[in-house]
Amino acid sequence: MAAACTAAALSSLACGSSGSSPSSSSSSSGACSSIGPAPATPSATPSSAVRTNTITIANCVATPKDIIVTRGTQVTFINNDSQTHEMTANPHPEHTECPEINSAGFLIAGQQRQTSNMVTNRTICGFHDHGLPNVVGLQGSISIQ
Repeated sequence: MAAACTAAALSSLACGSSGSSPSSSSSSSGACSSIGPAPATPSATPSSAVRTNTITIANCVATPKDIIVTRGTQVTFINNDSQTHEMTANPHPEHTECPEINSAGFLIAGQQRQTSNMVTNRTICGFHDHGLPNVVGLQGSISIQ
């Protein structure tokens, strides 16, 4: 393991990193706070979830945090923040839970993008910012009904 870490360090990769390369980092961690645990998907639809297909990001917070959509719906992420964000599915860094979310991907300030049609077999999909996976305000869920 130590040899692997040394080799990785020599090739500009950090051991224990999120798996992103320097060119794919989406945002500056210095501008966001409220660092918490790695993103986790709830086992049931949160009671605070609202029925909408739009999530807006501003001041390093995704609002609403938890939403409910009809199966087949596309979800729009709007970046009203001053920095870029890369919205992806849980878990981090694999992003395999609900691949439809990964279509939203990289959003520069002022940009909006949609997921693919939410047709996964799952009923609840978690999301987070790939470059800031531990920022609680950028974590949330999409419940599919």
